[in-house]
Amino acid sequence: MTDPALDPETLRGRAFAALTTARERTALLTSVEDPELTAQHSPLMSPLVWDLAHIGNQEEMWLLRAVAGREAMRPEIDGLYDAFEHSRAERPSLPLLPPAEARKYAAEVRGRVVDVLENASFEGTGARLTQAGFAFGMIAQHEQQHDETMLITHQLRRGPAVLHAPDPEPTPPFTGPAEVLVPGGPFTMGTSTEPWSLDNERPAHRREVAPFFIDTTPVTNAAYQAFIADGGYDDPRWWTPDGWAHVRGHSLYAPLFWFRDGGQWLRRRFGVTEVVPPDEPVVHVCWYEADAYARWAGRRLPTEAEWEKAARHDPATDRSTRYPWGDADPAPEHANLGQRHLRPAPAGSYPAGESPLGVRQLIGDVWEWTASDFLPYPGFSMFPYKEYSEVFFGPEHKVLRGGSFAVDAVACRGTFRNWDYPIRRQIFSGFRTARTPEAV
Repeated sequence: MTDPALDPETLRGRAFAALTTARERTALLTSVEDPELTAQHSPLMSPLVWDLAHIGNQEEMWLLRAVAGREAMRPEIDGLYDAFEHSRAERPSLPLLPPAEARKYAAEVRGRVVDVLENASFEGTGARLTQAGFAFGMIAQHEQQHDETMLITHQLRRGPAVLHAPDPEPTPPFTGPAEVLVPGGPFTMGTSTEPWSLDNERPAHRREVAPFFIDTTPVTNAAYQAFIADGGYDDPRWWTPDGWAHVRGHSLYAPLFWFRDGGQWLRRRFGVTEVVPPDEPVVHVCWYEADAYARWAGRRLPTEAEWEKAARHDPATDRSTRYPWGDADPAPEHANLGQRHLRPAPAGSYPAGESPLGVRQLIGDVWEWTASDFLPYPGFSMFPYKEYSEVFFGPEHKVLRGGSFAVDAVACRGTFRNWDYPIRRQIFSGFRTARTPEAV
C-alpha cells in the first residue's frame, strides 16, 4: 500500500506550502529600509541583504540547476554567496547585489522553481534528490534556517523595534513535578523514514540509555538569577577550564542582552527594554553558562541521546515518535514555533505538547544545549553535500536540540540536530538539566 503522505500531489502541495511560508517570512524580515538591509549590525552576522540573495542562490543551485538541469542564471555571483568562501565579517565589503536587485533575483528564482515543482516527479528510488520531494524540503528548511539567522540579526541591531508579534497566551504557574524519571533501556534514535530529514539525523539506530531524571521544563530566568545571585559567574568551581577562561576573558556576568538597573534585571528584546520575566525559559546563554549552572545546581546537562529519548520514546509501545506528542505535525497548541511570538512562552506551557512521560516544551521556545559533541551516527552517509554536516563533526561543536520560537516547523522535529560553538550566545539558546539516579 502506498503511503498517502507520499502521494505526488500531496508532496507537491506540501512543498509549495513550505516554500511559500518561508518566503513570506523572508519578506517580513527584509521589509526594512535599504540602509538597514545593507548594514552589518554585528560582526557575528551577515548583512540582511546577503542572506536574502544567498537564499535565492541556494534555491537556484539546487532546484533549478541540480533538479531541473537548467543553466545558471547568475553564475558570476555564486562565489559571493558561498557561505564557506567568505566569513560573515568580510561580507559587507563584497560587491553584493543591492536590495532591489537581490529581491528581484530571489523572486525570479522562485517563479521558475514553482514551474519546476508543478511538473516534478517524486516517484522511484533512483533519484534520491527528488525522492519524496527531498530537494524542495531541503531548500524550504534552508530558507527557514536563514530566516532564524536574520531574526538573530534583528535582535542584535540597535534602534527601535521594527518587528512585532503578540505575546504567548498567559498560562497559570506550572505546579507539576520539577523532574521526570526516564526509564533505562534501549530506544530508536534518529530516523531512516522521515522524508525530509537531513543527513546528520540518519540512520535510525538502537541506543542504550541508563535511567536518568530530566527537568520537566527548561530552566527559567528566575532559576538562573539565583545562580547569578549566588556568585555563579565569580566561582571557578562551576566552570570547565575553557569556560572559566572565556567568562574571565569576556567579562560575562549574565545572559546576553541582560543588564542591571537598580535592584532588577532588565533585558533588550527586539528593540524593547523590559524587565526580565521570571517564568520564561532563560535564553541567550552559551554552553559554558548552561554547563556551569547545571554544576552549581548539583546536576548536569543531558546527553543528546538522553534528550532524544525523553522527547521521542513512548515506553508503553517502545516506539520513537516524530514529536513528543506523537506523529502529527506541530499545531499551535503543541509548541511555540515559527516566529508566531518573539519570545519563549512561560515554563510549563503547551500541555498538549508534552511527552508520554510528561516532559514539556521539548520542541520550540528555546534551543536546548546538550552535553554532547556533534558527531555522526553509526552508518552516517553524507548527502547531498559534505558542507551541511560532515565538515562540522568533532568536539569543537556542541549539540542543541528542540528548536526555538524562531524555528519553523519544517526545520524542527524530534530527530533534528543543531550545533554551534560552546561560546555562542546570540542564538536563541537555553537548556534543561538532568541527573543520574543515586545507586540503591
